[in-house]
Amino acid sequence: MPESIDIGTRRELLIDDYLIDKIVGARLVLHKPVAREVAIVCDAPWEGNTCCYPTVFRDGDLYRMYYRGSHFDENTEKMSHQVVCYAESRDGLSWTKPDLGIVEFEGSKQNSIVWDGLGSHNFAPFKDTNPDCKPSEQYKAIASKGDEGLYAFKSADAVDWSLMSDKPVITEGKFDSQNLAFWDPLRGLYVDFHRHFADEEGARVRDIMTCTSSDFLNWTEPEWLKYTGVPREHLYTNQVTPYHRAPHIYMGFPKRFVPTRSMVDHRHAGVSDGVFMTSRDGVTFRRWGEAFIRPGLQPERWVNRNNMTAWGIVETESGVPGTPPELSIYSTESYYRGEACRLRRFTIRLDGFTSAQAPLGGGEVLTKLVRFEGTRLYLNMSTSAAGSLRVELQEADGAPIEGFSLAESEDIFGDEIERVATWKDGADLSALAGRPVRLRFVLRDADLFAFRFG
Repeated sequence: MPESIDIGTRRELLIDDYLIDKIVGARLVLHKPVAREVAIVCDAPWEGNTCCYPTVFRDGDLYRMYYRGSHFDENTEKMSHQVVCYAESRDGLSWTKPDLGIVEFEGSKQNSIVWDGLGSHNFAPFKDTNPDCKPSEQYKAIASKGDEGLYAFKSADAVDWSLMSDKPVITEGKFDSQNLAFWDPLRGLYVDFHRHFADEEGARVRDIMTCTSSDFLNWTEPEWLKYTGVPREHLYTNQVTPYHRAPHIYMGFPKRFVPTRSMVDHRHAGVSDGVFMTSRDGVTFRRWGEAFIRPGLQPERWVNRNNMTAWGIVETESGVPGTPPELSIYSTESYYRGEACRLRRFTIRLDGFTSAQAPLGGGEVLTKLVRFEGTRLYLNMSTSAAGSLRVELQEADGAPIEGFSLAESEDIFGDEIERVATWKDGADLSALAGRPVRLRFVLRDADLFAFRFG
């Protein structure tokens, strides 16, 4: 008998074939987020038309945002300044730029700048959830000074920053991008993802390296990310983060750069879009070839260096009354256009990045052997009015388990984030907890985004 995979009570998303043994008549599909309102207009004197490298994260009741403030003067063809800007929100929708009084800009400290100087080009902060983290270092960041390497920063309050070391802590790479790091509680390590150039048939291609650290100052030798099923492409950023609802899964939202295409006459060639990738080990990623965020109908999004997804996924309230919270991500637009960049919010349902999807004619997904804990099976699913989803639990040899066969499964239809699967005798699975079982999902005009036991 093949070994079973212990999934306990963790949420499993239908993002790859890790748990899938067989899929017939159905397929894994990539869903696209919906464009919403403009969250930030970078029109302050210390901001400008080349603001980028945004970071967004939830911190208790507050949403925090950091991004580079900079402006490109088309007459001089030079960038006038680079500073680290800060904004905050109570809901992830409406943002304010507080007067912080920290950094002087053009003779005044009445601005939202948190840092100026070394690392201002691509400052990427995060909240450190390491249980051994010192109070004076509960916020950390990495940022580069050219090709010297990545420097480590610390803060006690998320706005007053200082260097942790006067020397770079990571030196192998080409760091002209949004390089980032975070604490991974499952691995018990700090994890970094940063830019380098890989050689591809004699050409230099922007790509991603990763390394780890136990103390944020001493890092392992970086290694290249690996991708399955797609060619090497220019990945301008990486935006990798553990997905907060399933932290054993890393999600990345790189900006894909196509340097040989241009839609407008500009001194810099290239167009960009946002792509999506996932990993279970932090090194090998499934990267979708299709775009997650296309440039779309806005002409300014077809100018080079646009469509950069911000680092961070946050939950926000839905704009539709009576519906569950949704996920918000943010993407840049109007880079190099006019006087001010913008950051637009995009939304997608909880766990809704990909799904197993079947037409009305039907399809099936059969999992590998798994072991679970708990008494219920919860489904994140969506059907049409005519569609349905049914679930069968099987023995290792494929035989239906009495009481949980397909014939005894209730016909599930609707659209819910956590729908309890039921059979004729109810929903209680406690008798099967800890046993190796297979799950057979039968779908008709339906999507299965995720499932968990609990």
